[in-house]
Amino acid sequence: MNDSITQIKDNTGNPAPLGLLGFGMTTVLLNFHNAGFYELNSMILAMGLCYGGAAQIIAGIMEWKKGNTFATTAFISYGFFWWSLVALLILAKLGWGAPSNDKSMAAYLAMWGLFTLVMFIGTLRLNRALQIVFTTLTVLFFLLAYGDFTGASAGFKHFTGYEGILCGFSAIYAGLAQVLNELFGKVVLPLGPVKKITPQGAA
Repeated sequence: MNDSITQIKDNTGNPAPLGLLGFGMTTVLLNFHNAGFYELNSMILAMGLCYGGAAQIIAGIMEWKKGNTFATTAFISYGFFWWSLVALLILAKLGWGAPSNDKSMAAYLAMWGLFTLVMFIGTLRLNRALQIVFTTLTVLFFLLAYGDFTGASAGFKHFTGYEGILCGFSAIYAGLAQVLNELFGKVVLPLGPVKKITPQGAA
């Protein structure tokens, strides 16, 4: 009796650019505020809810259907990070909770920095562009945490904002590179080498 195996080809689109662009564009706009270009306003909150939050969560669910654990964890986590950040502000405005002080915000940001640091280790198996995104994001979270914990100067916080702008644009690059490379069927914007995984027991 012959056993036949049917393989179903995955013809669905790549959700990673959506998640990367949702994260990157929202991060750039928030850090324009941190760098001192404008005050925190409804534009940032709307981007955090819609593109930084909802779009990343949708991308994460799509990655889950593709069996990509790393991308699922990253996109859904950072999508809910944006929702939680907006909620921190709105809950206090509505009187549903006490406003977060600098020490609690430092703990919040440091925890996200720790999470991102561990996720960065995962990017060592991925491309260089994602390594840059997660490196700059790890640095950004710890700089923000340090700034809140120590009550750092406005100059330090503006510097942190510029680092965040770099982080956001690196994610935008990684997302758009995947879109253009797929459309043109060749490398238009390089993402860097991918670490090859050698199965155990292989020669």
